[in-house]
Amino acid sequence: MQRFLLFIILLPFTCIAQKKVTSGFIDSLVAESMELFPQAGVAVAVIQEGTITHLKGYGVKSVETGEPVDENTLFSIASNTKAFTATALGMLADQGKLSWEDKVIDHIPEFRMYDPYVTAHFNIIDLLTHRSGLGLGAGDLMFYPPGSDFAIEDVLQSFQYHEPVSAFRTKYDYDNMLYLVAGEVIRRVSGKQWDEFIEEEILDKLEMSQSRGIYQNITDHSNVADPHKVEDGQVIKINTYVKKDGTMAASGGIYSNVAEMSKWVLMHLNSGAYGDSLDQRLISESNHQQLWKIRTLKFNAPKGSWVYNSHYSGYALGFNVSDQNGYTIIDHSGGGPGMLSLTTIIPELNAGIVVLTNCSPGGLSYLSITNDIKDELIGREGLYWPGYVDIQFNKKTKTDSIVDAVWQQVEKEKHKPIDYNNYIGRYQDKWFGDVIIYKQDAKLWFKSVRSPLLNGEMQYYR
Repeated sequence: MQRFLLFIILLPFTCIAQKKVTSGFIDSLVAESMELFPQAGVAVAVIQEGTITHLKGYGVKSVETGEPVDENTLFSIASNTKAFTATALGMLADQGKLSWEDKVIDHIPEFRMYDPYVTAHFNIIDLLTHRSGLGLGAGDLMFYPPGSDFAIEDVLQSFQYHEPVSAFRTKYDYDNMLYLVAGEVIRRVSGKQWDEFIEEEILDKLEMSQSRGIYQNITDHSNVADPHKVEDGQVIKINTYVKKDGTMAASGGIYSNVAEMSKWVLMHLNSGAYGDSLDQRLISESNHQQLWKIRTLKFNAPKGSWVYNSHYSGYALGFNVSDQNGYTIIDHSGGGPGMLSLTTIIPELNAGIVVLTNCSPGGLSYLSITNDIKDELIGREGLYWPGYVDIQFNKKTKTDSIVDAVWQQVEKEKHKPIDYNNYIGRYQDKWFGDVIIYKQDAKLWFKSVRSPLLNGEMQYYR
């Protein structure tokens, strides 16, 4: 009877631990993906039952050199960086240097939002949870496409000039710019630049010695993946996106590899503990719990429930949280010019998946690779993910062709002489009110009717 009772007690745990994903299975997924979609390189890490069971690179770092990807090849992880920024704030909360509920203006007095009430009540959590009231990607054009000289000082002041699309703290709209403000909070509270704090307090402690907070801090470029794009079915190497002063870092600056991202995932699976004996702690268990607590709801059932019988999906602090096929799934994707990534954590199975790629949009295969591995782990059958990715790839390719056509037209038109007479007249400006545009000395000028002393050349409107 005792043995029978022990069997009944252990049965649920035995069932959870039964499903195993082999390296051969993963190899076949990647091979199929690379055959179906044009791409350069892929790196995959899988953790099962708290142990790293697969670390491998596929394809090439650059189509120009043909050098192979391995488990130590550095990729931009883009927005997977956001979880590092949130974790850093949790560490500073552990040190008593800030609280999650602190108002941003308590640390950055010059910070301004679009409304005085929002400015006064905007807290640290609001920086991380995409519920500001601003629209999707608000402010991204300050940095994408590259070429601007905006600095963090400009970012801190920019939000007051955006029109909200929803009420404060009521709706999910993904943003990058507020994570830059979070990075500035880290700098002012810790006395260290964001990348310095991330490298010294997180990467070095977790022995992620090759990973760096920003591209500029990489000293050995012998094993760094180059970004690529797909054009007319061909994979083409493109320039690495680098913001020279590191302004974009807190939102998407980190370069890492699957070998070291596995250490990052293991730390989270152990609720902030790390080391061979788990006798060291990066973040307290209580503040780690905050990282995975949903703050902004994305959807309720039945929307999206058809795939994994999901009942909820939301955004926590630098992580997405949902239920899939009865399991809690913690994940986040990353996407930058020519680089795509996906990190997935399944706490109940003590499991994780990291997929890094260096081609867009061909690298969308990271979705099919991750989801096929995840489905094996959680016991979801019957979904053909390469087919889904094929649909998304074709959508992205169509979008790219439209964008390319726009830029081609811009290039064509910018050499044509401007007929200033087409612009002369009276306009209503959001900030200056009634504005008169006039021509003088072969240039366009403007002046405000409300304040006639305000006068300037129309440099920014050409």
